[in-house]
Amino acid sequence: MPKFDDKGLLSAIVVHAETRVVLMVGFMDAEALAATRETGFAHFHSRSRDRLWKKGESSGHVLAVEEILVDCDQDALLLVCRPEGPTCHTGAPSCFYRRLEGDALQPVKT
Repeated sequence: MPKFDDKGLLSAIVVHAETRVVLMVGFMDAEALAATRETGFAHFHSRSRDRLWKKGESSGHVLAVEEILVDCDQDALLLVCRPEGPTCHTGAPSCFYRRLEGDALQPVKT
């Protein structure tokens, strides 16, 4: 089973089920992992609000989870998902839409 850190969290990386593009990174606690497994939709622990958070609860842009992979140290998860709409709160398909070039952030060319 996954091993949570001393704060009860572990990293969860979300990738697109078809393209394997990284969509976002979040944190999960036992409650978020249980909710994800029960519903089939990605849930996370919101560190800023200190509560359970279903991705897309306000926007409707949920992440349907197809598979959950556990890394070799059992302290990180990879969620293979089908997004229903953009993943990033900015409206971008992925939260990783900028590249670090020198001392500046540049848009990723798609």
